[in-house]
Amino acid sequence: MSNNPGGAGPDPSLRPTSFSALVVAALAAAAVGWLLLSSFYSEMPRLPWLPIIVLAALAVAEAFLAQNTAARIQRKPGAPRVDPLAVARYVVLAKASSLAGALFAGFSAGLLSWLALEPTKAARGDIPAAIGGVVAALALTAAALWLERACRVPKEPDQKDGDDSGRRAGRS
Repeated sequence: MSNNPGGAGPDPSLRPTSFSALVVAALAAAAVGWLLLSSFYSEMPRLPWLPIIVLAALAVAEAFLAQNTAARIQRKPGAPRVDPLAVARYVVLAKASSLAGALFAGFSAGLLSWLALEPTKAARGDIPAAIGGVVAALALTAAALWLERACRVPKEPDQKDGDDSGRRAGRS
């Protein structure tokens, strides 16, 4: 958390993504997906696979970025230094991706639940795409939350327990 020296306005610090906010967004998107599909399914084309592929690719990219960033922030051997501005950009990407993943997962879950109850052959043909959408969106959400966590500044070790490194030279 950052300190607000003036104390007049709100604290400008960036907070971790709230799990409850992601759940609420997913539930709202599921309701919208259900309503849209129940109203317009007969007029819609088949569910596309391209958004699912894009979400899966983003999930893989963010997972790789999370692993790389965590190693760089923790200063593991062989990992180059990390640019603080890049980490700030990664956090913004992670927060946006986690919300987008939750929305798409909820929307796809709403579609899937409606398709599972629909007895038509066309609905059964769209179920694999809806399942793929849920899986890819959940993978993106998980990778984004991992990236957000990887961007946290590690805590400094305690200087207690007889460690003299904090004392000034010449004083005992």
